[in-house]
Amino acid sequence: MHWLERTKLIYGEENINKLKKTRVAVFGIGGVGGYTVEALARSGIEILDLFDGDRFCVTNMNRQIHATHKSIGQYKVDAAKERILEINPDASINAQVFFFLPENSYEINFKQFDYIVDAIDTVAGKIELVLKAREAGVKIISAMGAGNKINPAALEVADIYETEICPLARVMRRALRERGIEKLKVVYSKEPAITPREIISSHGRRQIPGSTAFVPAAAGLILAGEVVRDIIN
Repeated sequence: MHWLERTKLIYGEENINKLKKTRVAVFGIGGVGGYTVEALARSGIEILDLFDGDRFCVTNMNRQIHATHKSIGQYKVDAAKERILEINPDASINAQVFFFLPENSYEINFKQFDYIVDAIDTVAGKIELVLKAREAGVKIISAMGAGNKINPAALEVADIYETEICPLARVMRRALRERGIEKLKVVYSKEPAITPREIISSHGRRQIPGSTAFVPAAAGLILAGEVVRDIIN
């Protein structure tokens, strides 16, 4: 019996073949993007391009699916590739140690992708991804803020101009409107952000985003579900 047999019962042989031939690029293989990659691979997508320039550290272990004591210090894209190939040895994985920024976006040929997932953190990078996707005529979906949230049930799929509450979505709306982007599918949370506790260090008091195991994971799975559904439909 084939390992995708249960998935075929839902989508059918024709759609499984379509998923296998679709090339998806995921930018950001962290708390959100890691779960997106996991679900895409387990759904039968065999051609994946992974972009992230970061290595795992111990603080990633509370929420990132590829973060373990074994993977600390390893590049995130390498750990993700290793896991995907353990799930599906036939997969074709292009793992790129790459911090995506507007100034290096020219290094990527976006026309080679069928779908782009934006799971990166920087506003400038997210905007550039949307612009490059439009220029290349490629579908894209973007994750909004998942930090400082505790309720995965507050996540929704919407057009960027229909979002509310999320501070990152507000900044994105303004920036995309200025650039003439008329629509963008996003996954965002209506939950008001929690103010994180201050950390006291040798550098004084400071705040860093808090995170949970379930909100980034749920956002990543929703992203993957939307990608699969768009490909099939």
